[in-house]
Amino acid sequence: MAMEAWIYRFGDVEVEPTAHRLARRGSDVAIEPKAYAVLVALLDQPGKAFERDELLDRVWGHRHVTPGVLNRVVAQLRKALGDDAEHPRYIQTLHSLGYRFIAEVQRVPAGAPAPAPIATTPAEPVHPLPPSRPARDARRRRVGYALVAALFATAVIGVAWWQRPVDRPAPSVAVLPFTSLSDDAKDAYFAEGLAEEMRSALAGVYGLKVAASVAATVRDGASDARALGRKLGVASILEGSVRRQGTRLRISARLSDTSNGFTLWSRTYDRELADVFETQSRIADDVVQSLLGVIPGEREALAKRLTPTRNVAAFDDYLQGLHVLREANASGVADRAIGLFDAALQKDSGFARAQAGICQAQIRTFENAHSVDAYDNARIACQRALTMDASLSEVALALGDLYRVQGEADKALATYRSVASPALRAQAEVGQAKVYASRHERDLAAEHFRAAVAASPHDAFVRSEIGYQHYLDGEVAAAIASFREAVALKPDDAGLWGTLGALCMEAGDNVEAARALQRSVDLEPTYESLSNLGLIKYQSGEYAAAAALHRKAAGINPLDYMVWANLGMALRADPAATASADAAYREAAVRAERYLEAKPDDLRAVASLALYKAELGDASKARELVARAESKGPVSGEIALLDAKTFAALGDADEARRRLGIAREKGIPESLISSDLRFRRLGLLATN
Repeated sequence: MAMEAWIYRFGDVEVEPTAHRLARRGSDVAIEPKAYAVLVALLDQPGKAFERDELLDRVWGHRHVTPGVLNRVVAQLRKALGDDAEHPRYIQTLHSLGYRFIAEVQRVPAGAPAPAPIATTPAEPVHPLPPSRPARDARRRRVGYALVAALFATAVIGVAWWQRPVDRPAPSVAVLPFTSLSDDAKDAYFAEGLAEEMRSALAGVYGLKVAASVAATVRDGASDARALGRKLGVASILEGSVRRQGTRLRISARLSDTSNGFTLWSRTYDRELADVFETQSRIADDVVQSLLGVIPGEREALAKRLTPTRNVAAFDDYLQGLHVLREANASGVADRAIGLFDAALQKDSGFARAQAGICQAQIRTFENAHSVDAYDNARIACQRALTMDASLSEVALALGDLYRVQGEADKALATYRSVASPALRAQAEVGQAKVYASRHERDLAAEHFRAAVAASPHDAFVRSEIGYQHYLDGEVAAAIASFREAVALKPDDAGLWGTLGALCMEAGDNVEAARALQRSVDLEPTYESLSNLGLIKYQSGEYAAAAALHRKAAGINPLDYMVWANLGMALRADPAATASADAAYREAAVRAERYLEAKPDDLRAVASLALYKAELGDASKARELVARAESKGPVSGEIALLDAKTFAALGDADEARRRLGIAREKGIPESLISSDLRFRRLGLLATN
């Protein structure tokens, strides 16, 4: 007797077992026979929770087959069906158990016009209740029938409860920051770097969801693995400690199940430091096997991702460079990172990730310190990285940054979208947001900033970038709120505290500004924080103290034109040092002109240069630059204030007064206006 021909239908898919046919949207899809057999097994009993061993027995006979083979076949099926392991429509992974087909399936005879739906809960027999003893009377029979009915109903409910989809996260892991147990406290970067490398490598494993980079403060309020799992939305947590002593390396790692808090495994790896790449690969492979089983070829792929260079000393320099570059935007930080990446390249001239790091650090210096040399160096570094390994996501991210600062928006967007590494997704989203913001497409910018937060919710870098964009948009209160979130996530970052202080100054809150800036200087005296403290001294009339702070800032970073301008302003206000002001303003003008050659559309820099020209007595050039700064639509409060200062320096009270009106309308704090001696000398400030 011929086998009865059936067709299974679900979504846009048809499966005809007797013809060994799989079609999606009317087009045949080819899959290997074992994958097809697994699919038919799942479709025969939709809703049933199949253990891995059951499927292995049914399809392979379980002869010399590892669970990893089944994992690979399910991954192939998902690709063929257009399914997603993290948000499944068809095949659901049951953590530590197996798989279940969760969609509604229709099974109809081949050629039949009307399909009959199959319930997602399979019709498996309920275990029969033991037979009742003969009843003595009708009342006891009625009670007995009622009891049997109640027990039967309870059994059915129990089966339905057991077979309903389990509300558990898909195979997923959060890699917590590794703890450094080395004698040298400065060695923390090494443990931090190993954890980030591990997270990035695991993020490339198909079928495994990996949480974004986790801040050390994420443990606050989470007492154990279960609480952390709920907070991070993951099924497991990897944590570890690292001790490096001489040529020896000890890494202790533990993988915990967040559903119950139990330890899945805990291992210590004692190795030579030279074996760090092999050790990292072993830990990553142990994690994957525990969560997904053995996946053919994945061990080799992990080893490749975790071995960016064969030179351990170069790797050490690279990790230090990344650690420094993760600090908030500051040119001094970028310069140190560049030195470390360069040291790595001296040891391994083909280290593409280190070369990409130089490109990103140079771009940061260009954007923050307005250094034209940094712009040229960034172009060279990006080209070298591209030549070394164009396939790396790190290279694509750096190249996207370069296109963005060059004003090539379409190229930048396309390059950011090509970043394949999930570990770099947040940075790529931030890059796209900044491109759209530069085009004044604020809705699209906000959309990509939200995507960056979703990709990396505990990342201080993302919060700081959002805050800076709020500042550029004139939303100082929102910018302050974002930077408060950033310092809460990373309270030991001097750059973040420095920027928060600068924003508080913009808001006119000098008390809070001084507190944040002093915190920054205590952590690390950056030129930005020193210069901003100098501005607070200027506003309080302490001109000599202000000039001393600005000189110190210029000594740390002589490339930023604004540092020289601040020094010139303080010197001009001090009767004992007025004659020295012109030299500082000339330095500011030269550096601003060079910056504008590379970035001619920076209207804030144009307005700043106008002020410097006015201070140096070049009235014609100053007025020309003001017109240019105000030629691109509505004038921001910051540019209006700069232009008011320019006209005040030129002695034009009417034009200065008009710009001051705009600045006040745009929300510029009165403290930034009333403290400027130019306005006071011209009689533009109200007297009490």
